[in-house]
Amino acid sequence: MERTVKVGIIGCGGIANGKHMPSLKKLKNVELVAFCDIIQERAEKAAKEYGVEGAKVYTDYKELLKDEQIEVVHVCTPNHSHSFITIDSLEAGKNVMCEKPMAKTTKEAMDMIEASKRTGKKLTIGYQNRYRADSTYLKRACENEELGEIYYAKAHAIRRRAVPTWGVFLNEEEQGGGPLIDIGTHALDLTLWMMNNYKPKMVVGSVYKKLGNQTETGNAWGDWNPEEYTVEDSAFGFITMEDGSTIVLESSWALNSLDVDEAKTTLCGTKAGADMKDGLRINGVKYNRQYIEKPDLNVGGVAFYDGEAEREADIEARLWIDAVINDKEVVVKPEEAMVVTQILEAIYKSAETGKPVFFNE
Repeated sequence: MERTVKVGIIGCGGIANGKHMPSLKKLKNVELVAFCDIIQERAEKAAKEYGVEGAKVYTDYKELLKDEQIEVVHVCTPNHSHSFITIDSLEAGKNVMCEKPMAKTTKEAMDMIEASKRTGKKLTIGYQNRYRADSTYLKRACENEELGEIYYAKAHAIRRRAVPTWGVFLNEEEQGGGPLIDIGTHALDLTLWMMNNYKPKMVVGSVYKKLGNQTETGNAWGDWNPEEYTVEDSAFGFITMEDGSTIVLESSWALNSLDVDEAKTTLCGTKAGADMKDGLRINGVKYNRQYIEKPDLNVGGVAFYDGEAEREADIEARLWIDAVINDKEVVVKPEEAMVVTQILEAIYKSAETGKPVFFNE
């Protein structure tokens, strides 16, 4: 019998309710024993819905961290507090799953990694799109070098009119940015992971707030308040890597475009290419003829476990808890997530200064 892991949730808002808590609740070897939120009612509701009998409720996360029975903490707070809550949790002897993005700045991300190494506790970041059926299939193809050398890629995170109008998404101070740091981060993580390339050389970025002041917006979640909209509505990055390969990153919450894709990647290699535009498509030349291959991802594979469909978030939670119990390597390594933060920060900096940002200089 595997032992049971006691978990505490810090931040009981949208991402905790939509992803973390439902997935953890499904695991037989997990007990959700503590919930913290600055709004007490939210923590109480989460405890009632997902917690074990007698689950504790807190408004101060430092009080939660004093509970020695808690082995794992999930940090589901706004971006600006990811780093210091994670570091405090690691230093309190907890293993930490931190929601994406890892942090607002590279310095914060590096401090998180240092704390993980210093304490010997595990740290991972919530990039659940890696666990999709198309992602895992394409990753295997990349690992088997079926695409050859991947030298050009695109990271797609384009919404036409889908600005999140709840929580603190529009608050630059709390979040560190808009669509780039919110959804661009997923697309970039997928792309770097497929390429297995974490050595950026130079970044040029463009950041736009062209539509945030509009009132009749056609937004999927209702009109936003222009006075609260302090982040960009779109951002784009041109990234060159040390080995000469190139990545183009595109992100938007609001953009007058019909070319809409989110958390997807396009890869161009010397042997073949791949994209996620219409399901997973792999293209190349065979027997002097161009081909397009579309694997059937509806049956079998990692998306199915114990005979029934498993959400990406469920796979993420299961593999994370397994890594804690059996002392395995985490799937999303913090060093990888730090490079994502490093590139995003450089895009913002480049846009602000009007100059390219060079790494390792």
